[in-house]
Amino acid sequence: MKIFCIGRNYVEHAKELGNAVPEEPVVFIKPKSALTQGNATFYYPQFSNELHYEAELVLHICKNGRYIPVKHASKYYNQITVGVDFTARDIQKQLKEQGLPWEKAKAWDGSAFVGKWQDISKYKTSINFSLNLNGTQVQNGKSDDMIFSFDKIVANISEYFSLNIGDMIFTGTPAGVGECVVQDVLEGFLEGEKVFQVEVK
Repeated sequence: MKIFCIGRNYVEHAKELGNAVPEEPVVFIKPKSALTQGNATFYYPQFSNELHYEAELVLHICKNGRYIPVKHASKYYNQITVGVDFTARDIQKQLKEQGLPWEKAKAWDGSAFVGKWQDISKYKTSINFSLNLNGTQVQNGKSDDMIFSFDKIVANISEYFSLNIGDMIFTGTPAGVGECVVQDVLEGFLEGEKVFQVEVK
């Protein structure tokens, strides 16, 4: 199982971090050990002093494929949820300044949290999602606002990597990312339905 992530897929998020808006999907990978699912406990990483949440729509791959045309891409995913791409922002900043890869800031054990999976066929074309921090909404977005659509993301990833049943794709975060600390409670919503609640320990 692989976890693919798309960076800078919302214009406003790219701007808030001072990044250029990409001309093609920015892809990075988290290992299987990064996954925290369901009611598992999320622990604040001991090596970071600035942990950020990034809420995203996450696709579940249901069919093996490579070199998938955009027009057929929707056949390769069947479930969706909201997840959090946790980022050690202080570590990421240090690595970027040195021109080094970001894995230590993005792909550490437990850095990818996903909620309860939902059948994607029950949703309309534009899918709304949001994240609450301690009961206050801090992020909200919809799939129509993504720079690259689900189908374009799947097709692009498949040019470089095989997609296999059980793989996940974090499709990018909207504006509003921010810091979270120990005892904070994060809640993810998909079309108004809560799909996860997690406390930072």
